[in-house]
Amino acid sequence: MTAHRREGSWFTASGWRARRRRCYEILERDAAHDRTAHRVEVGLIVLIVLNVVVAVLETVPSLFLRDYAAFLAFERLSLLVFAGEYALRIWVAPENPRYRGVSPLRARLRYARTAVAIVDLIAWLPFVVSALFGVNLVTLAIFRLLRFIKLVRYSPGMQSLLEVLHRESQSLMACFWLLSAAVLIAASAMYVAEGHIQPEHLGSIPAAMWWAMATVTTVGYGDVYPLTVPGRIIASLTMVTGIVMIALPVGIIATSFVDVIKRRDFVITWGMVARVPLFADLDAAGIGEIHKMLSAHTAQPGEVIARRGEVARSMYFIASGEVELEFDDGLHLLGEGQFFGEMALLHSARRAANARARTRCMLLMLEADALADVIRRHPEIGRRIRALAKDEEGPHAVKRSADIADDELTKPPAPEGA
Repeated sequence: MTAHRREGSWFTASGWRARRRRCYEILERDAAHDRTAHRVEVGLIVLIVLNVVVAVLETVPSLFLRDYAAFLAFERLSLLVFAGEYALRIWVAPENPRYRGVSPLRARLRYARTAVAIVDLIAWLPFVVSALFGVNLVTLAIFRLLRFIKLVRYSPGMQSLLEVLHRESQSLMACFWLLSAAVLIAASAMYVAEGHIQPEHLGSIPAAMWWAMATVTTVGYGDVYPLTVPGRIIASLTMVTGIVMIALPVGIIATSFVDVIKRRDFVITWGMVARVPLFADLDAAGIGEIHKMLSAHTAQPGEVIARRGEVARSMYFIASGEVELEFDDGLHLLGEGQFFGEMALLHSARRAANARARTRCMLLMLEADALADVIRRHPEIGRRIRALAKDEEGPHAVKRSADIADDELTKPPAPEGA
């Protein structure tokens, strides 16, 4: 009876909501270290890449890909997968935090109007239409190549670049107008200087704009070039202006891209610091002070980060990679976002395990001296940390499962004669 009720719960509103939430976690990688989500993501990436490769090879007449039954089967399978993915993403849209507080229908309509949803739609809809109306697939090859854009969803770097373009849209638009003005002025000047000498190339301002565009962008095809001294002077000024025009948007994008990367890394490291139980009770100002004291270290595979028996003077945050802790009774594996050694900030303890980089790791270190300096300048931080440490060392302290400091550290040996 209980089993039957449990199975039937899947058909209730709460059951559908749970399945929708799980589907959202898989498609959007909402849950950390989700193997199913990782496999689905890798599968979609592989399918997208294969579709792009096949679309490119299809244009080679000697391969005759369009005549192969395997190609047609692969195309139909891809259409089915992409259509199913699109339908599932529309269905799980109400689980997106950006659409909280609105009805499921309105959330789905808002998502359907986003750029990523439109790309997902283009990935399969034109081919379904072509099958229904008998349009040759060759004419829709460009739409198959657009599936490559779907990879942006799985690339944090590309997402950062798109964020940069959105943030700097006004500045980039201003650069575009400056470039247009430079082209127009250069074309007009060259028309006046050499329009009567080269009427076939510079006989009108629109015709001269081809030369101006090639010169301002520093491409210089060489099909049109000045023949008179005034024309060469105009061309020289246009070249110098073009260097400035090209460098301006490049500098804007590069500076903003670095700022976006730093801000993303700041949010990640801030979250790692805030998850440490030792700092859980600190306010934003306290975490910010500790965040400033972090120093970066890159550990190569096999490198020993900390040795058994040495006095612990620092704790470590794992920004990327994996670290193995070698205990007497086995290994303990830590991954991205985890930490170890926080109790070393309060006690001169000796390490009970070797910490070794299993892969190439990016570590953030917090030295005990750095934390002591923060405590001296902000006594309230020290009071909070000492209060938490006192609670953890009490007779009823509970061993934490998410923090291995209690396993990693042992009290230093008592001095002789004590």
